[in-house]
Amino acid sequence: MKLTVIGCAGSFPGPDSPASCYLVEAPFEGRTYRLLIDLGSGALGELQRVCDLRDVDAVALSHLHADHCFDLSGLYVVSKYHPDGQLDRIPVLGPAGTGDFLATAYGIHEPVGMTEQFDFRDWQDGGTVQLGPFAVTSVLVDHPVPAYAIRVAAGGHSLAYSGDTGPTDQLVELAAGADLFLCEASFVESADNPPNLHLTGAEAGTYATRADVGRLLVTHIPAWTDRAEVESDVKTTWEGPYDLVTAGSTYDLS
Repeated sequence: MKLTVIGCAGSFPGPDSPASCYLVEAPFEGRTYRLLIDLGSGALGELQRVCDLRDVDAVALSHLHADHCFDLSGLYVVSKYHPDGQLDRIPVLGPAGTGDFLATAYGIHEPVGMTEQFDFRDWQDGGTVQLGPFAVTSVLVDHPVPAYAIRVAAGGHSLAYSGDTGPTDQLVELAAGADLFLCEASFVESADNPPNLHLTGAEAGTYATRADVGRLLVTHIPAWTDRAEVESDVKTTWEGPYDLVTAGSTYDLS
């Protein structure tokens, strides 16, 4: 399993990174299977530096905020209008209503065009689906819109992704024993943060400690937030290996 950080900017694209998008790859039936976790604003351009868009096999959307899903509109254009012909229909997992929402965002009054290119499937809280070599588990977390944390497992390795969430014990069970824990930390401890929205670095570290993960990957830091302060917060609750991820970072599990 290989993880490539396509975009990791929190809440909106930053000067050094698109918004959230993570490419997970693993061998499958003699080729490489490619799963995108989130496809936020600006990510589709950067993704093309890493792989051919025609080679994307599936998309998993944690929730329907723009910084996590809006570049599916661009992928739809590629899928439907590529000069070599329409691409194969691929699964797109997301909260209930994802197909209607993204068709409206693109500008289609009816979602028929989108559904011809994408097989929209609803997350089930606590459910697991098989996508190529990946067993993908989703749990509902704490955010103003329906939002899911996601665990991807293959070949004896696993990646857990918090998506966007406020503090919730759901992360402990989902991330338990994961090799990599990709966890948001949009807030800092020194601020008066609103509830039920995002995590601080200290909270990310706490969940990583409780879940006994192999490595903490801190993500979704907005451009206006001091990364050094987030890192200082992480160190107050986590003693294991960690990175504050950057666009283009890769992690191999073998």
